[in-house]
Amino acid sequence: MAADPGLVAVARGLLAQLGVSVADLQLAQPQTAVTVNDYLPRVRAAASTSSNRTYGSYWNRMSAAWGERPVASIAATDVEAFQRRCARTSRQRRNGRGGRQAGENAVAAARAFFSRAIADGLIATGASPAHQVAKPRRLPSPRRALTPDEITEINQVARSSGNDAVLDALLLRLHTETACRRGGALALRLMDLDTARGLVRLREKGETLRWQPVTLALAERLADHAASRGAVAPADGLLRYRDGRALTSRRYDHLWKRLGDRLPWVAAQSISTHWLRHTTLTWVERNFGYGIARAYAGHTDNTGPATTTYIKADLQAVATALAALTGQPHPLAGSLDDLGMWGTPAARGFKPT
Repeated sequence: MAADPGLVAVARGLLAQLGVSVADLQLAQPQTAVTVNDYLPRVRAAASTSSNRTYGSYWNRMSAAWGERPVASIAATDVEAFQRRCARTSRQRRNGRGGRQAGENAVAAARAFFSRAIADGLIATGASPAHQVAKPRRLPSPRRALTPDEITEINQVARSSGNDAVLDALLLRLHTETACRRGGALALRLMDLDTARGLVRLREKGETLRWQPVTLALAERLADHAASRGAVAPADGLLRYRDGRALTSRRYDHLWKRLGDRLPWVAAQSISTHWLRHTTLTWVERNFGYGIARAYAGHTDNTGPATTTYIKADLQAVATALAALTGQPHPLAGSLDDLGMWGTPAARGFKPT
């Protein structure tokens, strides 16, 4: 039906009084709502490699659940239902806790998604539905320091079984001396090894970077290992399979599966490489104090007591703790007396095998 010319004229006059044009009204029309599936590729592209690895599977599930819905239409109830569904359907593991970790990761993934949506102006500041859903409370970790006898058993079985006992023994020694994470070991390159000073350069989570002391014996073994397995260029991976391929996390999975098959207590407690980190850092803290243990661990966060600002330990202190732990001299180590009140006769108790 044609518009009444008189009404059109009245409308135009009213708009003129308001200072609004027909073009302004057209621009003010709502744009096509951006859906979750429309927006997810942008979120993935902006996320770090570690975030994509941690949240990727949850973003896939968000796509399946909400893909065609506008981002702004997702409510806190939807996120809470999503969290509970992820927890309920999580893979059951021996050390599982009823899906709590999956539920926590689901909320974290949703928060990362909606934080990006706020930054891009898709939803208003403070309107993130994911931030209105509480994460499940994280329970204390069951990990603990291994005893000297347990360390000995693990090393003996690793060295007497499997298809590459040399590699497995080297991995266990590296993690015991440095207390590094799996990611730090896998990221090692030929250029990250300093055999003269007994150091490895660790790149770990949070993009942290540090030089960590190792015994000269381990440094030499790492160099020989890399050379014999084809590492030539500075950027070549340091740890390698016998066929020359760079090591992957699958080696750790196979190693601890084999150890669990032969040592029932390893399987029962779900012991993994990270327990070696707990073991070494507990020993360092007991014998050299919190400040040196914190430096040994590579912790750089600013959370916790304000005194952490004033108790930073240097590379010499870490090297001294390593020398006491292993019973082997280190070129960067000082004497125990140099550490003042932190230095204790530490050549007893746990030592790496």
